[in-house]
Amino acid sequence: MYKAPSVRVPSASRLREITQSLKLDIEATELQEYHESISETLRGTYQRLYELEDPRTTVKYPRTPGYRPSVEDNPYNAWAWHCDIQGASSGKLYGKTVAIKDNACVAGVPLMNGSRLMEGYVPDVDATVVSRILDAGGRIIGKSVCENLCFDSASFTSATGPVVNPYNKNRMALGSSSGSAALVAGGHVDMALGGDQGGSIRMPAAACGIVGLKPTFGLVPYTGIISLELTLDHVGPMARTVYDTALLLEVLAGLDGDLDPRQPRALPIPECYTSQLTGDISHLKIGILKEGFGHPSSEADVDALFREAVKHLGCQKQATVGDVSVKMHLDGKVLLSAISVEGGTNTMLSGFGTSAKMHYDTFLQEAFARGLKTHSNDLPATVKKSLLLGTYLSAEHNGIFYSKAHNLGRKLCEEYDKVLQDCDVLVMPTIPKKAGTFPPPNASLGEYLEKASGNNINTGSFNITGHPALSINAGFSEGLPVGMMIVGRKFEDATVLNVGYAFERIMDSAG
Repeated sequence: MYKAPSVRVPSASRLREITQSLKLDIEATELQEYHESISETLRGTYQRLYELEDPRTTVKYPRTPGYRPSVEDNPYNAWAWHCDIQGASSGKLYGKTVAIKDNACVAGVPLMNGSRLMEGYVPDVDATVVSRILDAGGRIIGKSVCENLCFDSASFTSATGPVVNPYNKNRMALGSSSGSAALVAGGHVDMALGGDQGGSIRMPAAACGIVGLKPTFGLVPYTGIISLELTLDHVGPMARTVYDTALLLEVLAGLDGDLDPRQPRALPIPECYTSQLTGDISHLKIGILKEGFGHPSSEADVDALFREAVKHLGCQKQATVGDVSVKMHLDGKVLLSAISVEGGTNTMLSGFGTSAKMHYDTFLQEAFARGLKTHSNDLPATVKKSLLLGTYLSAEHNGIFYSKAHNLGRKLCEEYDKVLQDCDVLVMPTIPKKAGTFPPPNASLGEYLEKASGNNINTGSFNITGHPALSINAGFSEGLPVGMMIVGRKFEDATVLNVGYAFERIMDSAG
């Protein structure tokens, strides 16, 4: 287990460098007095803080470190690590195999978060959701590949190589929960954990033809998972069926004490989601969001297939289906970019430091900071661009664009809520196109960056607003899956799942 070095007292010259960087005019004699006072504070207060034991959670279930899979043992290049941890001898997930996205801590099992920065780091705690899976009898058989620092919607930026689509090895699985989606789609696990800051559960679920739910913000605790941006972080279930997705949500959901500030203290008591999968949606009104179609990157066959598919909810399930409009939806990607670029940069550069009252994994913070200093050149172009842009914006524009994006995000939430007063759910294509091809080996920087983005035009808004959003397979075009996204009112995840279940039964009956 890595242990941070004890408190270091700065030299007088280092303190001078800091005063210059802060543009403070401090004379040499005055600086010497500051140096003496700061040194005394570090040797007293901070040395004592260092000596105090950092509270750690108990690891309940025995495990061995596991191993990195061979090429032959790694379908789709989707496994980051193999392990075998059996949870409780009974429970809702007993008999189910689970993959954990490699941004979540599993004690004793290496964590890379898709990046060379984290290579060699081994957590000594389980993320809360990992503990809940094991307590429910789940069997964790490995860590699934995620994109580099979970920063991309493609599936070629991970340090361990690209994750291919189970339906076509020349196509991407999309990301950042690329490995989780591919392993579930290929039948190598029953279910998986995904993380979602802009669509990273739903986009790969759509590309790989499975079910993926971004729950209502705060419904599932994020404790023990690497944060990209505190206000966007979601973790949720991925599975081949709506039932298994709902089952895993039952296990994951619920308050984590006061450890996660993303969760409202008055969090509604989680429901028995599986018991509400009746398939009866005849009393519901479903709004087809006009702005979810016809984007510059949209493919006509995807739009057409989706519209044909959603008709069945009205014709066969007798739901009321009609078009609705939220014009501000088109600005959601702009707001998401502003929040994730500056917020993500500050999160990464400060080593996950925030001002929130939450549980901090100090070993993880130190490991990331150390990796950033020694392996920054190993970052992919997407993260380098974001770091450059985020640092510039924070320095030159004082965080104003980040703040304005959050202000407008509340307005965007209000616009969706207005429509959801008349509709029970909104539906649209999860992504406006089929999974794309990988960039060629000699791709220019521009082509590389373009291939890595452009998939979250419909998904990103709901990370800002926090509404629950489910992706389910709507059918196939040219042999590739097309996803349907179902969005509901906050904490009405059960309704979203039941609409998905109703559509799943239509697809099953069609053969």
